[in-house]
Amino acid sequence: MLGSFAYCWGVLSGPRLRQVALVARDCGQVAGELRRAFGWPPPFHDPGVGQFGLTNAVFAAGDTFVEVVAPAQPDTTAGRYLKRRGGDGGYMAIFQVRDLPTARRRVAGLGVRVVWIADLPDIAATHLHPGDVPGAIVSLDWATPEQSWRWAGPSWTGRVPEHDPGGVTGLTIEVNDPAAAARRWAAVLGISAADRGQTMVVQLPDQGQRLRFVPARGGRGEGITEVTIAGLPAGGPWMIGGVRFVGEEG
Repeated sequence: MLGSFAYCWGVLSGPRLRQVALVARDCGQVAGELRRAFGWPPPFHDPGVGQFGLTNAVFAAGDTFVEVVAPAQPDTTAGRYLKRRGGDGGYMAIFQVRDLPTARRRVAGLGVRVVWIADLPDIAATHLHPGDVPGAIVSLDWATPEQSWRWAGPSWTGRVPEHDPGGVTGLTIEVNDPAAAARRWAAVLGISAADRGQTMVVQLPDQGQRLRFVPARGGRGEGITEVTIAGLPAGGPWMIGGVRFVGEEG
């Protein structure tokens, strides 16, 4: 049962949340907890994240992905984030877009700084400055074929392997100003935000995915605090890596 949201993906017609990353002091420990909780197969370890001073583990959740990153050397962005947040937590939200040049022009027009770009034949990425898009590091990515995803390893590079149904359907992001943050994320994504009292919601078109922005609490500052995934086993919620994982009905 997938709850009130029918989760599926056909032709990409708008921005899609394709990957969420957690940052942890111990990548292996958090990756192990995810495997034990959800029965996921072994993750892909991307040597490319070494350029950021990181190690990682990338799990497929349906045709979306959950990543764990951890600092492998001093003075990394991830390490500073761990210190600022006082421990493990949600770190990054990667959105797939159909027209990346248009998305890049849009964020430039909004005055959003870009901190890293990758342009490969089958995938491209644009990491945005978290000072300009509060609550996480947001990336706008493009892939061809649309359902492929090189960041998940060789089996997803230029093709789509067999995979279980389900996938990431939502995030909760704690921020100091939910209304302003939701409007900012929506502007970056080229869509709109809806005011629901204390919670601001950005609904991604046609994908059954949504982003919830709520007031920061607990003295930890801003960050992704909850990930909703369709297709998780019964039970939960689960607290792993400083993030609350919830099944679609949860």
